[in-house]
Amino acid sequence: MADNLPSEFDVIVIGTGLPESIIAAACSRSGQRVLHVDSRSYYGGNWASFSFSGILSWLKEHQENRDIVNEDPAWHEQILENEEAIALSRKDKTIQHVEVFCYASRDLHEEVEEAGALQKNHASVISENPTEAVHSAYLPSEDESLCTASCEMLTEQTPSSDLETALEINNVKVTGETKKHDDKTCMKSASEEETSKNVPTTEGTALQPKKTRITYSQIIKEGRRFNIDLVSKLLYSRGLLIDLLIKSNVSRYAEFKNITRILAFREGRVEQVPCSRADVFNSKQLTMVEKRMLMKFLTFCMEYEKHPEEYKAYEEITFSEYLKTQKLTPNLQYFVLHSIAMTSETASNTIDGLKATKNFLHCLGRYGNTPFLFPLYGQGELPQCFCSDSLPRNSSPSTKICFHQSSHFAWHFFQLTEHEFSPWMCAVFGGIYCLRHSVQCLVVDKESRKCKAIIDQFGQRIISKHFLVEDSYFSENTCSHVQYRQISRSVLITDRSILKTDSDQQISILTVPGEEPGTFAVRVIELCSSTMTCMKGTYLVHLTCTSSKTAREDLEPVVQKLFTPYPETETENEEVEKPRLLWALYFNMRDSSDVSRNSYNDLPSNVYVCSGPDSGLGNDNAVKQAETLFQLICPNEDFCPPPPNPEDIITDGDSLQSEASEASVILEANSETPKGSASLGNPEEASQ
Repeated sequence: MADNLPSEFDVIVIGTGLPESIIAAACSRSGQRVLHVDSRSYYGGNWASFSFSGILSWLKEHQENRDIVNEDPAWHEQILENEEAIALSRKDKTIQHVEVFCYASRDLHEEVEEAGALQKNHASVISENPTEAVHSAYLPSEDESLCTASCEMLTEQTPSSDLETALEINNVKVTGETKKHDDKTCMKSASEEETSKNVPTTEGTALQPKKTRITYSQIIKEGRRFNIDLVSKLLYSRGLLIDLLIKSNVSRYAEFKNITRILAFREGRVEQVPCSRADVFNSKQLTMVEKRMLMKFLTFCMEYEKHPEEYKAYEEITFSEYLKTQKLTPNLQYFVLHSIAMTSETASNTIDGLKATKNFLHCLGRYGNTPFLFPLYGQGELPQCFCSDSLPRNSSPSTKICFHQSSHFAWHFFQLTEHEFSPWMCAVFGGIYCLRHSVQCLVVDKESRKCKAIIDQFGQRIISKHFLVEDSYFSENTCSHVQYRQISRSVLITDRSILKTDSDQQISILTVPGEEPGTFAVRVIELCSSTMTCMKGTYLVHLTCTSSKTAREDLEPVVQKLFTPYPETETENEEVEKPRLLWALYFNMRDSSDVSRNSYNDLPSNVYVCSGPDSGLGNDNAVKQAETLFQLICPNEDFCPPPPNPEDIITDGDSLQSEASEASVILEANSETPKGSASLGNPEEASQ
């Protein structure tokens, strides 16, 4: 029962995103009593990763979340005369404009084995009234349109003789379609319907030999091999997060893969960019003169601060204009701007561009030939790494349970209490971790104007000195003056890489410049199956940019340039230049990273706000935010120091030690954990 929770803590953290998890770990290591809670049933919030069935359940959960009606809460009775309450929201409004499309066919005779998957009557989700373009960086209010996939339609609800039916669900039009093509059916977007009518089909096609085709049923059956990130990021090898993982020894909970190549999109073609010294001199794309020009400029960027006379006169212009003054060919200017500095023509000034280029070069070679790492099993592992900072040594045994099946940590079994306290962040350093545990309100003392407690879903009042709250938990009243930016996101499953090579295990990053002045560049990250984020024979592709419209409007033009929808029929000798799309998801995500604390209404001084993911490539913003807030709570304390040896902590006798060994039974990881994954402890070995 919830009343078994202790009634007092030093720090209460609401939300399990990356900043909140880092802060909870840091405070626990500093001896603070930490309560870490999340109303969700999964770790990470908008930093989470999901299996394929998990992402469908997440979509359904957001549709149900939108229908929640805030009723008059019973906790009002617990607020005393000298207190007032700050109500927290029951709705998560950080995700908008969700649209799902499935292009892969599926054999009707194959059974769906993954829970939460689409049934035989597939559905593509489109807006009934498409949102008009918004020409600023701010989207319409979150209540205006949330198109969420309702992906489960029972066969009995739609007779097989009906070729088309329509459902209206909260301003979302779900179009079901069943067509027979050699016992195959395909879920298609409305824009594809006309195209499919013109595609000739012949009887007996199924009898002809064909290339192996990936069907929707295969994706569902292999759904647990997918780890689909809500936010797409990479780790700079000398970035703040890598340094923190090494310093705190939290890196022992994760494995990483090197990004193997950096790509550029020019004149309708994808090509590889030389970035290291060896790549430059081995490149066939550059002339010998260009190679010398590029090496000279990159050498200057590594120590540009020592030569202010080279850039001082150009500080007020864009980095793109500055490159034109450096005797670089258009070819080199493009590579440096979009694939090394990873910016656009208008986004960065000269100093920002030089800093970005130096950072890129500084990170080269630490763990591989590119500056970037990617965590195996997806970005959702990182919050869990900080939550698994310590294993319980004094937990009371109950049932053994396996957490978060889409995660690498699904192979770890622990003793839990009936309260679903997670062991990730507890006993040794004094923290308690609860999922599916919502907080109704913050209790504020009228006289001191400080927050003194929370009231949870069971009506328990829990006292604390400091409160950290993820932005999405605040109500509309608290955020009425906040202007949020938005991030446009797309997740694609494809059948091959955007740049085919001898190896099918490439991990790539590509920046596609905006087509028109003022539009944002789109970052593309392509993951292969060795990252443990997708099934063999497929690639998982993430597209990200700052929003100017809905996610589909922002990103679909880039998708059309790089990919082609998976055809319903294909001939034996058909050659398709572009990778085929099997499945696509579009959504907008709130970006609260630049919101000032003063924008929130009447927050007590001991209530701190943690923002969600930003649109940047790295995680430096999350680490800086966590360290800043930690110093406010624990001034003069070391931020995430290395942990002490557990043998030095547990001194209560053999009984506790034996209990601890039972409580931390760790099954051997999946036998498919790829070889060659990077260990952060030894950069030289990892690079090899």
